[in-house]
Amino acid sequence: MTDTAGRLLRLLPLLTARPSWRGEELAERLGVTSRTIRRDIDRLRELGYPVHAIPGPLGGYALGAGAGLPPLLLDDDSAVAVVLGLRAAAADPGLRYDAEAAARAAATIDQVLPSRLRRRVEALTETTVPLPATEPRVAPDVLASLAVACRHGERLRFRYTGRAGLESHRHVEPYRLVSTGRRWYLVAHDLDKMQWRSFRVDRLGDPLPTGVRSRPPRPPDAARFVSEGITTRPYRWQARVRLDAPADVVAGLVPSTVAVVEAMDEQHCVLTSGSDSLDAIALHLAELGIPFAPLEPPELRERCLVLAARLQHAADTPQ
Repeated sequence: MTDTAGRLLRLLPLLTARPSWRGEELAERLGVTSRTIRRDIDRLRELGYPVHAIPGPLGGYALGAGAGLPPLLLDDDSAVAVVLGLRAAAADPGLRYDAEAAARAAATIDQVLPSRLRRRVEALTETTVPLPATEPRVAPDVLASLAVACRHGERLRFRYTGRAGLESHRHVEPYRLVSTGRRWYLVAHDLDKMQWRSFRVDRLGDPLPTGVRSRPPRPPDAARFVSEGITTRPYRWQARVRLDAPADVVAGLVPSTVAVVEAMDEQHCVLTSGSDSLDAIALHLAELGIPFAPLEPPELRERCLVLAARLQHAADTPQ
């Protein structure tokens, strides 16, 4: 391999690792002059890599997206991570990716993996047992059309099946897509009801762009809106509780699909959650092992007293 080819193979991973580089930084990393870097950048452009020059004193070089997909260079850890992710996507129809496309991509990369990396991938694959998917699959083309509508602010019409199984037709201004890991939600302004709503994408059918573009005023925080919608609004009881712990500590113990956690100060936070049972809320809070005080509803404090009496009685009862 020539020195130039070797530099190009070292230069490409650097360009993919950061949004932009100054020429002096690249020259220092590769141990060459800035003039050599400029020549190497020109060679990459001749090979089809869209390397853009950023003007100005803080400018440099950035690897952009081209009309085609040029060869990619991955370091060892990146290559293993990509193959494992693609294999997992291909094996799990509940994931949000196209399983067939993921399988083809994984097979393509498998063919060019060095033997040392292939052994790592095979060992991880053979010793990992995935749980079967339980969530309905979302078609990639539906996600793509929703994402484009959100980006362009184009109104949509679609069929929607609610929690009770009733089907309706919706006309919305799409705003954001929110993923909770296994489920996707579309946050949109419902033009018929004139209110913000979150729609489960797996219950959404035949999204049709209308060609009309508009931006709804005062959009909500999309992630918080979905979190509140799945943790509090559907339930009989909505509880707010103060916990004597930092918000980041509590958030690490309680998933965003279970509760919304807000900081009060550095040592206290407020947790908001919902349930059809106040006892379930009280017991879940007790399991956290963090001192807490119910704020609302007042019935939650009463249920804590009742449960505490029951537990004390159980502890005092002789065997």
